[in-house]
Amino acid sequence: MTAGCTILVALSLTLAIWVHRELAPAGHPGHTTRSLVILWMLSGAATLTACLTLYFVLRPVQQLAHDIRRIAQGDLAHRAELGRSGTGNDSFGQIASEMNRLAVRLRELRETEMGRRQMEFQLSDAVLQSIFEPIIVTDSKGHILKLNQAAIQILGDAAHDRMALANTPGGEKILSAIRNAVEMQKAVAAEGDAALLPMRFGDRERSYRLRTTPMRDADGRLLGTVTTLEDVTSLSETDRFKSQFIAIASRKLRDPLLQLRRGLYALDKGYAGELRPLQVELVTSAVQDAGKLSDLMADLIDVAELDSGRRVPTPENLRPYAILVDSRNRYLDEAATRNVRVEIKAFPDLSYIRADRRAVRTIFDNLLANALRYTPSGGEVDLEAEERKGFVQFTVRDTGKGISADRIGSIFDRFGSASDGGTGLGLALVRRLVETHGGQIAAESRLGNGATFRFTLPIATVVADKHPVEIG
Repeated sequence: MTAGCTILVALSLTLAIWVHRELAPAGHPGHTTRSLVILWMLSGAATLTACLTLYFVLRPVQQLAHDIRRIAQGDLAHRAELGRSGTGNDSFGQIASEMNRLAVRLRELRETEMGRRQMEFQLSDAVLQSIFEPIIVTDSKGHILKLNQAAIQILGDAAHDRMALANTPGGEKILSAIRNAVEMQKAVAAEGDAALLPMRFGDRERSYRLRTTPMRDADGRLLGTVTTLEDVTSLSETDRFKSQFIAIASRKLRDPLLQLRRGLYALDKGYAGELRPLQVELVTSAVQDAGKLSDLMADLIDVAELDSGRRVPTPENLRPYAILVDSRNRYLDEAATRNVRVEIKAFPDLSYIRADRRAVRTIFDNLLANALRYTPSGGEVDLEAEERKGFVQFTVRDTGKGISADRIGSIFDRFGSASDGGTGLGLALVRRLVETHGGQIAAESRLGNGATFRFTLPIATVVADKHPVEIG
């Protein structure tokens, strides 16, 4: 404000001097003096008017700028003055009034937002604590942020200490799953025995299935992970009971079934005398049903041996192309009877795989039998193999009727066959054998478009043979 007045005074003096030089007649000192007095008076009046204008115009603008700056910096309790008259009826007062209303509204919104966030936090925390299953929440670096009461109960004092958690039964699996979820940024769900975390809860030991899922914000950035421990103690006990039942049933029923098939075979071949047409029809149907029952018993025995650990694999180096040829040759007669072509699509020089020969035979027998069973006359079954990173991927593809969408998700479960004609154990056995070798299996299908089964087996490690000179 002072600087503005000084500038106006200087301009007024400059204007007075210029006017005096232009208007004052030469040689008339009196006129000159009067002209100077008048000019000084005019310039003074102009200066006073300018200073008053600056005071009453610029000062409110500066004050408003100051008030706006404080509000913008977050001081929502600050209020702007109501103008130079103090009543707020002028333009500056109206601007100040609107600024005050804006500050009040912003303060209300902030308080409302903080309250909403506080309520959301309390609600989410209450939901987390109310979940019966143990929940562990971590940040994007894997540091534990939150646990619900169920997790604290089973982990105890090790809940918030990574070192102590690593020494807790199952704790290292939890930390490993969290690290994998953070690094791969995708859900990690262990399968089979690797998923079971034995935890002692009171006087009983319970089993939990582990699942870790990444959390992301709206832009897809990783925020952290959520780990869930599902109590599967009852499921494990039920699964053990089923395994024991399968083992007992397979042993007790094997011999009676063998005797039954021998008797039916003798009747069917006429060794017990000539049969009438109706008797032939009944015996033929019984022979077919006995064959299905025999297949079921074979699957039961294999599953029981795997569950009990009695079936010990014997890994050896196998050529993938030879496996496909051998598998096709075993089913050429059945394929010819059904008028179905079986084609091999693979290179003969594929790398060796490391697997149990009996297990590989069982895998292909189940997949090929299913493919031929559901492929109509004139169809085709393709056997393929190709190398992947560290694995050979085998494919069994048919042109059959396909698998419905409601069954494709459970075909590898026990007694969850892809069709009503199967035993319900074959594909479960295939999955178990593939995963025992460190591979994976998947199925793709649509009704009317056939089915495709893909599974992987590890490539054999190449060990360079040393020359006798190198050895000696």
